[in-house]
Amino acid sequence: MIGVTVRVPAKLNLQLAVGPRRADGYHDLVTVFHAVSLFDEVTVVPARRDGVEASGEGADRLPGGRDNLALRAVAALRSATPGGAAGLAGVHVTIFKRIPVAAGLAGGSADAAAALVGCNELWGGGLSQAQLVEVAAKVGSDVAFALLGGTAVGRGRGERLTPALAPATPYHWVLAFADGYLSTPEVYAALDRLRAAEAGGPAGRAGRARSGAAEPDLDAALMSALRSGEARRVGRALSNDLQQAALSLFPPLRKTLAAGLELGALGALVSGSGPTCMFLAASAERALDLAVSLSGAGVCRSVARVTGPVPGAAVVPATK
Repeated sequence: MIGVTVRVPAKLNLQLAVGPRRADGYHDLVTVFHAVSLFDEVTVVPARRDGVEASGEGADRLPGGRDNLALRAVAALRSATPGGAAGLAGVHVTIFKRIPVAAGLAGGSADAAAALVGCNELWGGGLSQAQLVEVAAKVGSDVAFALLGGTAVGRGRGERLTPALAPATPYHWVLAFADGYLSTPEVYAALDRLRAAEAGGPAGRAGRARSGAAEPDLDAALMSALRSGEARRVGRALSNDLQQAALSLFPPLRKTLAAGLELGALGALVSGSGPTCMFLAASAERALDLAVSLSGAGVCRSVARVTGPVPGAAVVPATK
């Protein structure tokens, strides 16, 4: 059976600034996305009806049916494709996961982006990348970035993207995967509770300022560091408003972050909503040393060495 396979990267957030909770329950964000060389592979083939199956890292935790982001992406693309794609037969989506589930690396969003690219190819939909990005923004907050890859500034819920004006300097990262999971909605809820508690405390307005609940803004120091291409400067400028909330829900991450810094990382941060911890290394050799040392320190389930930035979702050429 003829199918299309797409490779799609994980993302890191080099900055994640989170605004106050809106009336609709969401938060305005300003974030700097960074795609790294940890990939899922998604294959789509014609089928009687839409379906999904997964294998690999954390596959048993992936939702099925309409709750699966990849299937939502298939349905969204079918509606958006000119020429009657709505009348096409279903699609079976097979996901081979290397990106852990519920780890702050946007693995589900990556799979949705891969499904968009794969089905556009399978159906001969002819949608441009810009058109696919429009569809992706309706599927989920991080899906559009997984299509583009590289390094980009995200606004809104993260779906409004602008490529970062910085050279594609290669950076070397070590990812420490936790022995457990965090729910993104629960982390945001914890952030709201922490901010409410601090705003209501004796510090008053000063407490609200320290809580970071002002409207989010792009970090000029980080963007300057990225333009310089100096890893040490980038490491010092990493930031994540969700980190404190993630640590409150998953306290062992404090030990993981501290261990990475003690072992020579240029910067350490919880990735997105966590619980993956990300560490920037000065070189490939230092990344290897750091990965080995973290593995032996007993502060995480496993580690991976990755580089970034890398391109977004792309079709894997068929082999004869």
